[in-house]
Amino acid sequence: MDFTARKQALQARRIELAGHLMDVEHALDEQMPKDWEDRASERQGDEVLESLGQAELEELRMIDAALARLKEGEYGVCQKCGGEISPERIDLIPATPFCRNCAV
Repeated sequence: MDFTARKQALQARRIELAGHLMDVEHALDEQMPKDWEDRASERQGDEVLESLGQAELEELRMIDAALARLKEGEYGVCQKCGGEISPERIDLIPATPFCRNCAV
């Protein structure tokens, strides 16, 4: 099976995530305001950014693993049972390492 389009989509998403993660990092590095109320509000925003950044970092790791499987010729093969991952599942979750049955 030809996964060229999948590889391009994964690489594009990786670039998008990496750029956004840099934006998050820069936002978190900004100096805190001196006003206490503004600082409290800023801390809440930082917590949201940190959570979002963690989720995006996990997705980035999954994409890197999927790209490695593509390179090794193992993309589309379940890492647990060795069966084929359905094209429909790959359409929904391109970086998935598991078939539908093993993912539950």
